[in-house]
Amino acid sequence: MFHYTKPVTASVEEAITALEESLKSEKFGVLWQFDIKDKLQEKGLEFDKKFVVLEVCNPGEAKKVLEEESLASYFLPCKVVVYEEDGQTKIGMPKPTYLIEMLENEQLKGLAADIENRLIGCIDQVK
Repeated sequence: MFHYTKPVTASVEEAITALEESLKSEKFGVLWQFDIKDKLQEKGLEFDKKFVVLEVCNPGEAKKVLEEESLASYFLPCKVVVYEEDGQTKIGMPKPTYLIEMLENEQLKGLAADIENRLIGCIDQVK
């Protein structure tokens, strides 16, 4: 499966706050937040689902990955999405191991697995 998705009991806003805190423990920061619902409504489109895309980065890990393979920049920063579906808040991300597989670089596979496990750990801390 290309993604990791976890349902949580928190609201979207609470989940984002909790996620930001857990990401700090792994030295990941949120570079940018993109609220899809707000942007679509700003453009005059009716859209009622909450979707917030967080672009997250650990600078040390990004440096390692980019020194190994420039094409990996196409996958950076990592995306984590917090959204509402059928009244349930979910947190999900594309798995770094799945994305990096396309580059056929053994060195990057290990780095991607480590990053993926750490991000999953951060997501799993959100209740």
